[in-house]
Amino acid sequence: MLFMVIERFKNRDAKAVYRRFRDGGRGAPTGLTYVHSWIEANFDRCFQIMECDDARLLQQWVTFWSDLIEFEIVPVVPSSETREAIESLL
Repeated sequence: MLFMVIERFKNRDAKAVYRRFRDGGRGAPTGLTYVHSWIEANFDRCFQIMECDDARLLQQWVTFWSDLIEFEIVPVVPSSETREAIESLL
């Protein structure tokens, strides 16, 4: 399953987040896969797509970063798959 993860850097401190990432990696448990990410130009937020079959893995990952980042996690479905599901009902 895919998840859109919206991260808000606490105190707008992107340097602290990137320092930890540089020193310790993404901190994702086995089974949680990073797909892609985008950073807002003003460093307020990061938008990531993550993939896993067990939401508990997301919880473990959030715990690793919770001192530096606030998270919003939204389950998402690719548009092409949604279109297929809708078209089957038409």
